[in-house]
Amino acid sequence: MKSYRKVLVFNTKTRRAFINITHDCEQALEESGIKEGLLLCNPMHITASVFINDNETGLHEDYERFLERIAPEKPHDQYRHNTGTFEDNADAHIKRQLMGREVVVAVSEGKLDFGTWEQIFYGEFDGKRSKRVLIKIIGD
Repeated sequence: MKSYRKVLVFNTKTRRAFINITHDCEQALEESGIKEGLLLCNPMHITASVFINDNETGLHEDYERFLERIAPEKPHDQYRHNTGTFEDNADAHIKRQLMGREVVVAVSEGKLDFGTWEQIFYGEFDGKRSKRVLIKIIGD
């Protein structure tokens, strides 16, 4: 069995963003030479997410509205995490929990084995600084 590791780095200009990283994962798979196995992709930060869904702008806007209703960014003092610290990102931690931590995708015949419309996204909820995403591929 082979193993391959690649780290992507993102530094968004906005606090929140959704970035399609499907191509990055496909490129890592090609670099790995693995034809059958599994691809794991996860952010290495607790205020970001990797998830699978449709690449549709309206859906991403729906996510943004939904997440902001459930865990609004402001006022910052509504969260105990932010109280008495220099932190102002409690909402980002909650949004990450809602969107999930990672994805695992089967690799079949050298390709990501997706269902119809499935794409991989990086969700940033406390951006404007450098963050890493791990791609780990195992198989033959």
